[in-house]
Amino acid sequence: MVTRMERSAIRDTFESGSTRGSAALNLFLATLLGLTLGAAPAMAAVEQCRFIQAKPEREACYQRQEKELAAKRKPEPAAGTSTAESLQQMRQEDEALYRSMRGICRGC
Repeated sequence: MVTRMERSAIRDTFESGSTRGSAALNLFLATLLGLTLGAAPAMAAVEQCRFIQAKPEREACYQRQEKELAAKRKPEPAAGTSTAESLQQMRQEDEALYRSMRGICRGC
């Protein structure tokens, strides 16, 4: 049987441990809530166009979003660079790489 002193010691152990666990859980939940609320406005900016009722305003919103996305995308290659020139440059780079690898791996 468990004596009163043992019960008291067990109860004290669990109560002190639950306080630390509770504080850690509260911190985790507060952080999670902050991240969730912080991310919501960023996602709402992209989704707002489809809820605009007036067609001209909705189309203008889509055009603004398209311009913003185009600015973020990688720029297209310059018009002066032809495919043949870029292919030649890639072959030269490949040859240089193969030469350097031959110097490294002599027995392969």
